Amino acid sequence: MINILKEVARGKRGARDLNDEEALTAAEAIIGNNASPAQMGAFFTAERIKTESVEELEAFVSVCRKYANRTPIQSGIDFAGPYDGRKSSFIATFATAFLLGAAGLPVTMHGTHSLPPKWGVTLLDLLHEIGIQEEQLTSEHAIRIARLTGILCVSSEQWCPPLRELRKIREELGMRTILNTVEKLIDYSHSPYLVYGVFHNTVFERMAKLIHKLDYKQAIIVQGAEGSEDLFIDRPTRTYIVENNQFRMQVIDPETYGLDTLVPEVTWSATEQLRVTEEVLRGESHMAFYNQVLLNGAVRLHLAQRVNSIEEGVYTCKSLLDNGSAWATYLKWREAMLDHKEHPIPQDINPVRL
Repeated sequence: MINILKEVARGKRGARDLNDEEALTAAEAIIGNNASPAQMGAFFTAERIKTESVEELEAFVSVCRKYANRTPIQSGIDFAGPYDGRKSSFIATFATAFLLGAAGLPVTMHGTHSLPPKWGVTLLDLLHEIGIQEEQLTSEHAIRIARLTGILCVSSEQWCPPLRELRKIREELGMRTILNTVEKLIDYSHSPYLVYGVFHNTVFERMAKLIHKLDYKQAIIVQGAEGSEDLFIDRPTRTYIVENNQFRMQVIDPETYGLDTLVPEVTWSATEQLRVTEEVLRGESHMAFYNQVLLNGAVRLHLAQRVNSIEEGVYTCKSLLDNGSAWATYLKWREAMLDHKEHPIPQDINPVRL
């Protein structure tokens, strides 16, 4: 590890990217907890200054996957949002999960308690508001619910224990590290489709190359709200489409679909996030949040080849929201999640197919 640090920590001009073997060695030392805290901190800081290469990111994803509980539970879409959470925007992706579940497209969501640098509201905060504690999110329980409803919720620090071990040093550093990128790509359910959020458009090409190497069937990289995978509803969103060994820029404008809406000022907390989510799913929310879920659902259905166009996806999603199917899917999932009795794990998902 000392020799590796000599290469990546020479400063902005003197540092070099690690080759494949070196990157795997560094990843194994850190993820496998074989490096000292000082070495880990030095590596994370040096990589932050240098900027991680595609090969370095791929090595860390590969090693994280090796240490994680990964099960080919359902052939659906992975929602890869920021583990440091959200502070100033609606988490549309949570409501979108149940909309897609109602459409018959399995969804995987994953996350941890909040992390730096944002320290925002996370998936686990939303689950806590519902009454679901992290210790109740065992893999057996989560898999049973996924087989029953098509919605898989993963507590990443349970499914990938090294992430829990590395939490302390990340909190002490208080800044973004290579793990902020890598943890979202562990792919717990072997999903063929991916929606991945980024903060800066400067990382589009690098992330597209990485995601291509990870063999997803199709993916969309979204420069969304607070670096999330959520498309904006009050302005166009820049995205990158990764498919067929190619990647291309696509700007998605809500005005094209008659959905552009001014977003009201809201002070977001976990309680408020859940309240608005449930209002959207009941069809009772402010139109900005309703339309944002419509657009995100439509784009993801199109990505997963369940509809022929985003426009068709909008009509499909509107029907599922307005006829109560998305709300019914949420209620079924919530009831099952809160039922902690022992049950056999169903072997098949039987969702409504488009």
